[in-house]
Amino acid sequence: MNKNIRGWIVTFSGTGINLALGVLYTWSVFAAALTEQLGWTKTAASLPYTIACAVFAIMMVPGGRLQDRFGPRWVATAGGIFAGGGLLLSSLTNSLFILTITFGLIAGIGIGLGYSAATPAAVKWFPPEKKGLISGIVVAGFGLASLYIAPMTNAFIGNFGIKGAFRIEGLIFLVAIVCLSQLLATPLTPAQSSSKTKNSSSSTSQTAASQTASTVQPSLSPVSPASKTDFTWQEMLKDPRFYVLWLMFAFGATAGLMIIGQLSTITKLQTGIAWGYAMVALLAIFNAGGRVLAGWLSDRIGRSWTMRIFFCLQGFNMLAFALYTNPALIALGAVITGLSYGSLLSLFPSATYDFFGTKNGGVNYGLVFTAWGVGGVIGPLMAGKVVDLTNSYFYAYLIAATLCLVAALLTIFLRKKASLENVS
Repeated sequence: MNKNIRGWIVTFSGTGINLALGVLYTWSVFAAALTEQLGWTKTAASLPYTIACAVFAIMMVPGGRLQDRFGPRWVATAGGIFAGGGLLLSSLTNSLFILTITFGLIAGIGIGLGYSAATPAAVKWFPPEKKGLISGIVVAGFGLASLYIAPMTNAFIGNFGIKGAFRIEGLIFLVAIVCLSQLLATPLTPAQSSSKTKNSSSSTSQTAASQTASTVQPSLSPVSPASKTDFTWQEMLKDPRFYVLWLMFAFGATAGLMIIGQLSTITKLQTGIAWGYAMVALLAIFNAGGRVLAGWLSDRIGRSWTMRIFFCLQGFNMLAFALYTNPALIALGAVITGLSYGSLLSLFPSATYDFFGTKNGGVNYGLVFTAWGVGGVIGPLMAGKVVDLTNSYFYAYLIAATLCLVAALLTIFLRKKASLENVS
């Protein structure tokens, strides 16, 4: 099959997997039902989601390592089994503790495994100048998922109850992810290609095969052989750019995940309307759009400038969010939140591959992605606690705005290249 066609098949398969794994982003619909129907506090209703975010982020490291070593197919398949199975098990309980285990731990493991396999598999099929766009397309599925899962979940809860919604979605997503996982693959490396050529042609000498491999290798990267192009995770941890990326990602994720996890509740508290799930769906559209837009834009003006733009936009949006007291303004806030937060999920994998290479991209981005898990813990819990204490999100918005503006300032410390001596 033509390599370009195969690459797009892998890209859209990864997008489809993320369209199912994005059930995580619809938790605010489940949380609203748990507070209204079962009388849970807002902090308690945030806990399974918070644990799922943390486990998702942690699993990106072993998931990325397994993907780099064994390929994406079986890692994503395992992710589908865990994610779907976790939702099915969640349908058996009303207990906060058990739901934290089934959704937070088990489904969180599945989401981390599936997500870790999709993007690295896709970007390896394309040249460096398309890394941002391809990353944006694959991760757009995760953001776009709320567009259909949020109203679907709301309908399932209305007709079958919370348990019925978990059960039906668990079956759907288990089957969908496992099937799409079978289409994931990575291209042969130069060494594998030359080995395949040597084995299939007895007339080709070992010297000729080795010369072919050395000829092919430099064409894959615009960076000279004297520069470091593929970092191991140990080398990456010695590079200060890793820590700058990590902090920026954590700060931006805290703001975005705070809104995503609480949007239905925010909508009801600040506007009085009960159809907050519609705002979740609206945010999902722009979450997905922000991933593709930021990926495309960063391929043209650079990762740092694109990060700077979206961090500033999100920071000012957080400062204004307390003033969004009618449906139109809440919708505006959801749009800006979606665009800005979505940008993170294409900019940071692309920047990781830019700075540290794609060979070990799974585990390297997994380590960067732990920042997202920290944001997923801090953001929703902080917001839930603030509103339980003050009946307002004002101070949570203020903290989130400060973090975003600090992240914008941190972009000045990013540099495209680091000397080889710093990581040797």
